[in-house]
Amino acid sequence: MSYYLEFLALIWFFVCWGGYTWYSRNRANSRSCLSNTLDLYREDWMRVMLKRENRISDASVVGNLERNGAFFASSCLLILAGIITALGYTSEAMEIFATMPFSAVPSREIWELRLVVLLVVFIYAFFKFTWSMRMYNFVAVMIGSAPLPDDSKTSPAAREAFARSAGNICNLAGDAFNLGLRSYYYALAVVAWFIHPVAFMAASTLVVYVLYRREFHSDALSALRDGKVFEEAIPARADADVKSKN
Repeated sequence: MSYYLEFLALIWFFVCWGGYTWYSRNRANSRSCLSNTLDLYREDWMRVMLKRENRISDASVVGNLERNGAFFASSCLLILAGIITALGYTSEAMEIFATMPFSAVPSREIWELRLVVLLVVFIYAFFKFTWSMRMYNFVAVMIGSAPLPDDSKTSPAAREAFARSAGNICNLAGDAFNLGLRSYYYALAVVAWFIHPVAFMAASTLVVYVLYRREFHSDALSALRDGKVFEEAIPARADADVKSKN
């Protein structure tokens, strides 16, 4: 019976992770959230960048964003090394864990399964952070190749197309970073699995609730929305996404 509870908790974890990822992406097409609000700011950033002759500040901001991804990617490697080490010392780790209060020591197979799931979460996070870093590199290259304000050969339509393209790459980089950061939240839920499968399910649910509140109902979102006319911007963006897919 305990094995059924373990696997039920694991299935619930992946339902929470995959379900919220799907929900947040689709919900962003019809209402304001942190993700699509920041998308608008990034696109405006690229338009303003084209009006500046000196773009050192823009390159500096991109560099800072890239370093954020590098920090978390490096942290993932350190955590992965620790998890792999723990897999090599399963017996010793289980003995130490058995001395802790409120801990239910499972079988060796379940213990290793928990570590493997934690390993998979941080591998996923590592790939997301490194992909985000690479796309910020793309943005840096685009800023370096952007037409100057006094370039008469570049039409307004071409400038707008360039700004939208650079903004889209920047948005994709931000989305990848966001997905990597969410993985850290879900990893905390997996840590609760080492206490009890029910704690694992409760933690997975709590993580989804926290992510939902911050994405769709946070004070930060309200502050960001004050700088944008959102009611018209989001439906227009959703229509553009539908047309591009067709």
